[in-house]
Amino acid sequence: MSTLIKNVSVINEGTVRKAHVLINEDRIERIDLSCTIEPNAREVIEAEGKYLLPGAIDDQVHFREPGLTHKAELATESKAAVAGGITSFMEMPNTVPNTLTQELLQQKYDRAAEVSPANYSFFMGASNDNIEEVLKTDPKQVCGVKVFMGSSTGNMLVDNRATLEGIFKECPMLIATHCEDEATIRANTEKARATYGENVPISQHPVIRDAEACYRSSSMAVELATKYDARLHILHISTAKEISLFRHDIPLEEKRITAEACIHHLWFTDKQYLDKGTHIKWNPAVKTADDRAAVRAALKSGHIDVVATDHAPHTLEEKSQSYFKAPSGGPLVQHAMVAMFEMAKDGVIDMTDIPQLMSHNVARVFDMEQRGYVREGYYADLVLVDPNDSWTVTRDNLLYKCGWSPFEGQEFSHRIHATWVNGVKVYDGENVTDNPAGKRLTFDR
Repeated sequence: MSTLIKNVSVINEGTVRKAHVLINEDRIERIDLSCTIEPNAREVIEAEGKYLLPGAIDDQVHFREPGLTHKAELATESKAAVAGGITSFMEMPNTVPNTLTQELLQQKYDRAAEVSPANYSFFMGASNDNIEEVLKTDPKQVCGVKVFMGSSTGNMLVDNRATLEGIFKECPMLIATHCEDEATIRANTEKARATYGENVPISQHPVIRDAEACYRSSSMAVELATKYDARLHILHISTAKEISLFRHDIPLEEKRITAEACIHHLWFTDKQYLDKGTHIKWNPAVKTADDRAAVRAALKSGHIDVVATDHAPHTLEEKSQSYFKAPSGGPLVQHAMVAMFEMAKDGVIDMTDIPQLMSHNVARVFDMEQRGYVREGYYADLVLVDPNDSWTVTRDNLLYKCGWSPFEGQEFSHRIHATWVNGVKVYDGENVTDNPAGKRLTFDR
């Protein structure tokens, strides 16, 4: 099984260079910058004018299986992911039941092996009373431990200071946190109810879940990580105030505390609640244009290390309810990479930042083995992008099981032309294969 991609512009490790790229079995066998090799490949693709980059690695998704499969499934959402150029994902533990035991964790891996065209890993969940189970997690086989330091996930809220101290002190692997201060959110909620009753408008969401709620929780996580020299990764940074918590003056490999930004906080602002309503209700909330500008700038400065999606689908019926009833989250994996290319076109980031933030740095943050780069000998997780094929997001071209997108009506200038996972073409620009080509991600820890 071999594929030769000819005359393609490879975006990788800060450069854009034309090359022939040879895939053999599940690996990148050769990258020929002279563009002269002509092996007897099974498939030859002439890719003049197109970009080739490493598949994105999404370190935060919610694929809803088990227990919430009316919203999404591992099969449907991983197919949407590869159609969007995401070749590997790390999935969160707030399913039903919550992933709080090693047995439940293994069940997710077994299911993904059966259905996922993308590579996969699953976070072990932490609660107020499962520290013994958490400490059984194998750092080489599992991406990390997830701690919800906020109310997004109900029963998985870890709000006991002693429990948090124990996790940060004892856990030998990466700790990923959702950081929002519960006491602040409750106080702000009561203020909103005092003004509006139960008819609180969606525009109050970033007031209820404000910058102070984020900063109080994020700063506590940084304090604990510093105290115990824990490996901390704070998810979905959404405020200007939080940026100062992170260093940019040392190499990524030396950081013990890293940060992630998400597509929705890079794209939307609070002004768009007016027309998009609860369809852009996320936790943490989409905030001001100044917050968005600060998070965007932090990508360039190195304060924020990776970009992810926090893909968290709900049905359209669920999302169309009133403010308190509508759940937070939305589907994003199919459109994250093209949204990043659109931001590059608009000058928000450089084109070479896309693999840096969505692939290279994610692999480095998680100590991932032989993924995240276009390098000889690495797994052939690759995405071919056409920069001259504009298209508009409609419900007819969505692959999410929930059947809607906050990007509906948005025109994108770039299109995913093909995606390979472990050397297997899982998306050809129109169709996603049923081949469960994904493999379990492993980590060099």
